Amino acid sequence: MSNTTAPDPILLTRRYQFCCSHRLHSPRLSAARNQELYQECNNRFGHGHDYVLEVTFKGEIDPITGMGVELTTVDRIIQREVVERYDHKHLNYDVKDFKGLVPTGENILRVIWERLSEKVHKRKIYKLKLIETSNNYFEYYG
Repeated sequence: MSNTTAPDPILLTRRYQFCCSHRLHSPRLSAARNQELYQECNNRFGHGHDYVLEVTFKGEIDPITGMGVELTTVDRIIQREVVERYDHKHLNYDVKDFKGLVPTGENILRVIWERLSEKVHKRKIYKLKLIETSNNYFEYYG
């Protein structure tokens, strides 16, 4: 690498886990349409997932620390803003973030992005990935 060019950015991905339940149901749709659209995810008592959240950061390597991201800082923020907030909660009833919002994987990820971008320097978060099941995951680049 030449001293005259800017260093290439590094991507770093951290994984976090939380378990929560939700019910996919839109009050704007009929009961029949909700059942048709969401099927077993429309169970009136909800259902749960063991989510894995992958947060990818993008940054240049700090010449002093040798790191692109201060892990202790982002871990503390994500623990507080996501894991503690959602873990072992029913998203429809226990978390005000989803009041009036169907807690689909897409919406969960968008809400998490909004929460984190307020706390973590916006340019540092490159991508979020939410793994819901072995067949479903969602990615969001803000």
